[in-house]
Amino acid sequence: MEFGVFWGQMTSNPLLFIAVVLTLGVILVNGWTDAPNAIATCVVTRCMSARAAILMAAVFNFLGVFVMTLINNQVAVTITSMVNFGDAEAKTIIVVLCAAMLAIVIWATLAWVFGIPTSESHALIAGLTGGAMALSGFDAIVWSQWLKVVYGIVISVVLGFGFAWLIGKLVTRICFNMNRPKTEPFFKGAQIAGAASMAFMHGAQDGQKFMGIILLCVFTLNGTEVSSSNFAIPIWLMVVCSLVMAAGTAIGGKKIIKSVGMDMVKLEKYQGFSADIASATSLVFCSVFGLPVSTTHVKTTSIMGVGAVKRISAINFGVVKEMVMTWILTFPGCGLLAFIVTKLFLFIF
Repeated sequence: MEFGVFWGQMTSNPLLFIAVVLTLGVILVNGWTDAPNAIATCVVTRCMSARAAILMAAVFNFLGVFVMTLINNQVAVTITSMVNFGDAEAKTIIVVLCAAMLAIVIWATLAWVFGIPTSESHALIAGLTGGAMALSGFDAIVWSQWLKVVYGIVISVVLGFGFAWLIGKLVTRICFNMNRPKTEPFFKGAQIAGAASMAFMHGAQDGQKFMGIILLCVFTLNGTEVSSSNFAIPIWLMVVCSLVMAAGTAIGGKKIIKSVGMDMVKLEKYQGFSADIASATSLVFCSVFGLPVSTTHVKTTSIMGVGAVKRISAINFGVVKEMVMTWILTFPGCGLLAFIVTKLFLFIF
């Protein structure tokens, strides 16, 4: 879709305009609560300054969206196919999507206030589901697609922790007799590369999800059914979403970087490198199979994995417990919030 056509539809349909603005708002919130996870380890080990890391994240978020969409757009298709609005009118569906996006922004902002790196991926899934259920009840849930979410949660935890522990163990064994100061330059460069790969995969996963919502709104208004064959994300939309996400990271990313990179485990450069490579590898696997997973989920479990290489006590389980509780509460909490906001919107509009 050309930008001119899209802009024409937005300006002629106020509901679509509101839906797009709210979705961009979710992307902005994702930038300050979720995207910083990709660069957290790189910043706290002082391989890069926060400003340079944010700029790098913006570039690689865009590249992740662009390249992965060309290879495999199944993550976006899965997200847009998770709920079934039945025979509802296009206007009603857009109202539901607006309510869901607003609920996600409220939920994520509250989590950010407390410095908790909540998952916007899980919030998006919960918000969509809660909004659709407010319209059509349990019939709105497409269980076959929801199963992919469950698989993604389990697989991402196992892969993130397991790969990080394995890579951390290998690096420790290989470098056991080496002079640590002499290895610093290598691991500094390696960690920058690892952070870039994480930012790339964050764009590949989260960028697709949120742009999928914008295109779902357009498809709905045009009466077009979403499928892999007709789901093409335009380059201008990738650029816009990448810039909005980068702006969000610049606004509030430091608070989340501290929670993930400093409070959970005291990291050294080789550990940061191991966590980044393990996270990126896990995200590649999940993206190829169209599993919508949380980059926050993967990154935090990877950090726990490298911390466990030394000793389990190196992990700050108080922070881990706080994060796990947030993940557990996101589905019912954000889902219920979306349900209530949707009911309110349907009553008003």
